[in-house]
Amino acid sequence: GFFKYFANKRLQVLGASEMTYLRTLDKDTQRKRLSELIDRSVPCLVIARNYRPLPIMKEIAETRGLPILRTSMITMNFINAATLSLDAAFAPSTSEHGTMMDIKGMGTLIRGSSGIGKSECALALIERGHSIVADDLTRIRLLDERELMASSAELNQGYMECRGIGIIDVGEMFGVRSIRPEKRIDLVVSLLELTPEVQEDRTGLDQDYFTILGIDVPHIEIYVRPGRDIARIVEVASMVQALKRLGHDPATEFNDRLIDLMSTSK
Repeated sequence: GFFKYFANKRLQVLGASEMTYLRTLDKDTQRKRLSELIDRSVPCLVIARNYRPLPIMKEIAETRGLPILRTSMITMNFINAATLSLDAAFAPSTSEHGTMMDIKGMGTLIRGSSGIGKSECALALIERGHSIVADDLTRIRLLDERELMASSAELNQGYMECRGIGIIDVGEMFGVRSIRPEKRIDLVVSLLELTPEVQEDRTGLDQDYFTILGIDVPHIEIYVRPGRDIARIVEVASMVQALKRLGHDPATEFNDRLIDLMSTSK
């Protein structure tokens, strides 16, 4: 074969064409062709369509310590499935201290310092019919270099910590619809303590972004103070972001109407 630009770090998949070609060769040529392939430090051989490996193939693989795998899938279907699985398994990843929610289809990551009320906010959202993905610590993977996918660690999936109560089983208390295994991040909400010097954004004209793994995600800051329904505000913020994704920006539209009104009144 042509090995000048050979991708030797990838799985080597042998389908019907490759196996039929090898069977047309004599044993010495089979050994030569397979040795040229295997000696380039390929990770493994995968034989599609449930073909049995050739005896010479097993012999060379055993001496090199190379695994040979078989699948009943046709070649193209296996390549597509393996590509998706490997991309997800080896995607760039990170962790974020925050609670991930699915709010009316919008993946919302709620950040904030310890004790600010992230879990309490999430609990109120669950009671309103929304779903939780991860509590306190969210695992994030970058898929296709453009999409941030959030999930929970396997150990605490479906569980929440509520201060004063302890650990609760969300699925048992609120039903299986209250849990999502993973969700794309569409919005980041930061819960902050309100201080006298803080000037809250009252118009929403300036869109802020939060960067995760090189991807900019729409970001808003919500200041916590007594009597404020934070869960309701987070819910509305997610709905507003959903409208923006559809091209409907209430703040910009209101600002344009105000400018038009001021222009006509001169």
